[in-house]
Amino acid sequence: MADRSRRRRVELLRWPLLGMAVLVLVVFLLAQRQSLDVSYGRSPTTANAVPEGSAGELSDASVPTVAEMTALVGAAPVVRLPGAVARWDEAAVRAAIGGDDVRILVAPPGLDKTERELVRGVENARIRVIGTEVTGGFYAATADRLTGWRAQFVAGDVTGPLLALVAALRELPSPDDRDGLRWREPTAPELAAVTADLRATGWHVADGATLTGVPKAADDAFPDAAGLYVALPRQPFGTPVPRYGPALAGAFPGRPVVVMYGSWVEYHGPRAADFAELAGASFYARFAERFSRYDYPQDNVLHAWLNQVTDIRYAGLFDRPLPYRPADPLRVALPVLPWIFAGCVVAFLGLSARSLLRLRGAGFGTAGGPGPSARLAALTALAVEMSLLTDRRSDPALTRGIGVLQAARSALAEDLPAGHVGRLLDDAEAELDACARTLGVPGYRPAGYLQGGLA
Repeated sequence: MADRSRRRRVELLRWPLLGMAVLVLVVFLLAQRQSLDVSYGRSPTTANAVPEGSAGELSDASVPTVAEMTALVGAAPVVRLPGAVARWDEAAVRAAIGGDDVRILVAPPGLDKTERELVRGVENARIRVIGTEVTGGFYAATADRLTGWRAQFVAGDVTGPLLALVAALRELPSPDDRDGLRWREPTAPELAAVTADLRATGWHVADGATLTGVPKAADDAFPDAAGLYVALPRQPFGTPVPRYGPALAGAFPGRPVVVMYGSWVEYHGPRAADFAELAGASFYARFAERFSRYDYPQDNVLHAWLNQVTDIRYAGLFDRPLPYRPADPLRVALPVLPWIFAGCVVAFLGLSARSLLRLRGAGFGTAGGPGPSARLAALTALAVEMSLLTDRRSDPALTRGIGVLQAARSALAEDLPAGHVGRLLDDAEAELDACARTLGVPGYRPAGYLQGGLA
């Protein structure tokens, strides 16, 4: 009974080890399909496309019919429709046009696709400005650096794109880039009004600005120190613009300061020398086309800018602290899985070898023949070896043989008559023999396998 109990404990340990080895192998192989991820943290922002009209960018402005606009353009070289915001240095543009008949039609921002098509249908207008988007013929003139975008979105200044487009239409060299924006220091009363609001609430909205609150995205963009936000409307063309940023950064050291002029966003504060230019250039290179054509509320513009700042922070630039990312337990465990697999296989083989040695000691290969226990162990070992080779044709016979072996094992454990156990073992041997013949492996036929003493 003690020997039987020991064999049962070995069996209870051996097969779970084989099952664990198979499970570890499957997990390891499936994990190899994962793609390489080199980022320390994943930015929570999203960059899904926004359908036209779903972000408040369309205004209430409308345009006349194509015939009416054609008549207006025929009567004047420059036609400004109600709501138009684009401005330019008229003397410089007239000098660039020279004696050519170049007529300009200026439409308001925030038009939908149908209204923009009406404006583009005015054929006698060689240049069309929709919002601050400048097009003419087959050309579209856009700013490609911070100075051009800043003048365009702070004051609606499209002098640079207009000069470039006129030069293209006249087949002349493109003019040099220009920065037509002039700055001034804010007056003491102006600065006092802004700083008072910032100290009280953290944000200031001037008359004419459309910001209604600080977006939730600010928490991800500036997690270390709460930002301060100033929203101003689009500035009058041709007049110096008050530059609040440096003064506010000095008044609130260590705090991020964000100042909006219309659709233009400026950053001042910690690491402004390198961070502000990158944030501005990457943001307007991505969104300038939409901002020039549509009339986005400042809430939307600021939210998009804060998302851009968050993406930059998650990129790990400027030695800023990287966001914490919990360790992936699967990736940590992957290097260990092959060793666990190997250990389970070695343990399984060791326990199997122990069973084989016990079978030899039980009398396999002797003249008297094996006893029921030794025969059961030998046929079980044979079934295990055959299970590695079986296929769809041979699986049924092997399954039936294993089922009969389990019945024989139960009969032995319950001390049932030896004749009953022998008949069960004969049935199991017949099923395993049929499986071996189907596989076409003579060495696995039980008669030859048992005759060799499992050697």
